[in-house]
Amino acid sequence: MITIFRKDLSVIAIVLVLLLTGCGAKDNVPPKVINTDPQNGAQDVDPSLTEISVTFNESMMDKSWSWCYEDKDKFPQVTGQPNYTENNTKNVLPVKLEPNKEYVIWINTVNFKNFKDRAGNPVEPYRFTFETK
Repeated sequence: MITIFRKDLSVIAIVLVLLLTGCGAKDNVPPKVINTDPQNGAQDVDPSLTEISVTFNESMMDKSWSWCYEDKDKFPQVTGQPNYTENNTKNVLPVKLEPNKEYVIWINTVNFKNFKDRAGNPVEPYRFTFETK
């Protein structure tokens, strides 16, 4: 009877360890950009807009981002620090936009990969553009 009880405890212990460790599965799926504001490709954005943002399909690592440019003249003037909202799925960048201007922004690049999910997986580089009216 004692042997059966020990076997039952062993099985229970193994099941608990597997449940607590997630069976060793690691999140290795990179997050994805699901929205930008303004919308990627928009052509008549109001230049009085004071924030641009990017939204991801999962919660991201806080205080970690890479708002990048390919041409400094096409990147907006930044007026404050980026921050996450909406359970760390949306990153907001305070900006000052100019009228009649094209903007080209990269969310991560080959060299800068700080937009990451909580498991540390970086977002694939994502280019988004818009023009102000």
